[in-house]
Amino acid sequence: MNNASQAQPTVLVLMTEQEKNEFMPPDIEAGLREMFPNLVWVDAPLEVGQWHYSLREQRPEIVVCAWETPPLPLEAAEHLKYLCFLCGSVRSLVPRELIERGLIVTNWGSIVSNTVAECSLLLILSALRRVGNWSVAMRTRGEWKQGRHPDTLSLFGRRVGLHGLGAISRELARLLVPFNVELSAYSPSVPDETYRKLNIRRADSLEDLFSTSDVLVELAPGKPDNYHLVGDDLLRLLPQQAVFVNLGRGMVVDEAALVRASRERGLHIALDVYETEPLPADSPLRRLDNITLLPHLGGPTPDRRRDCGELALQNLGYYVSDLPLMNVIDLGTYDRAT
Repeated sequence: MNNASQAQPTVLVLMTEQEKNEFMPPDIEAGLREMFPNLVWVDAPLEVGQWHYSLREQRPEIVVCAWETPPLPLEAAEHLKYLCFLCGSVRSLVPRELIERGLIVTNWGSIVSNTVAECSLLLILSALRRVGNWSVAMRTRGEWKQGRHPDTLSLFGRRVGLHGLGAISRELARLLVPFNVELSAYSPSVPDETYRKLNIRRADSLEDLFSTSDVLVELAPGKPDNYHLVGDDLLRLLPQQAVFVNLGRGMVVDEAALVRASRERGLHIALDVYETEPLPADSPLRRLDNITLLPHLGGPTPDRRRDCGELALQNLGYYVSDLPLMNVIDLGTYDRAT
């Protein structure tokens, strides 16, 4: 156990009833209570003042929490040693200074990669089959296809480009195997061996990647250097009838350039992330015909959030056994997050 002077660390769990049902269904909750019989369960949401009071009163060594958690106060560093966050980005929850002081923070990490990759595949197929176009046209204008030659495409045998080759892209590469696609990726920091194992061509540059991709999937990280990296110059390189899919970070793509590419070149687009979320009601993206939009649904669906709970339970077991934890948020990871 990380704190050898205590037989049982003080554990505070903060979740809404819905978060509890999704992340900690009965079997996982039972495992948590068996590991920590004296844990304190606090119902969210809490006002900031109530949250700070709970932390001062309970002085937990471990906090387990999800989305509906107010930011941690700096004073929590006096007693808190491990924050087990069941979700993704911790930037709005954990001040950087707490990690600098040694607070251990974990999140869902790559455990959600399969469901995000699944959503990526959905958007690829939707864009190729023009689902966004036809869904709106049939529901609002009573339209039907004209003749036997609709403007739709198949995924089989396509050239698919991945901008970024992290955990989500690797899961997507596996899902794409049955479609016999030609895969390319641009991710300079990834070693050649990874490309070989996944049978992915290493693109020499972003220009190379965009110009040789019938389907371009944007999964680059949201670091400052990538702000509006994808703009007019790259989008113009996409071949005719190409589709552009973004499940990475909205800030990587210049949305005004996307609108221009759609209107001027007929680029078909499928998006799950945006520079401003929720997507403003007056966004030009909402008025395009050849587009499929989702409201940031790419993460784990409620039925698969138990995977995050199981990961958290495993990490908590590692923590009390003084073993290395999975998906630790160090300062580098923290700074790259959005």
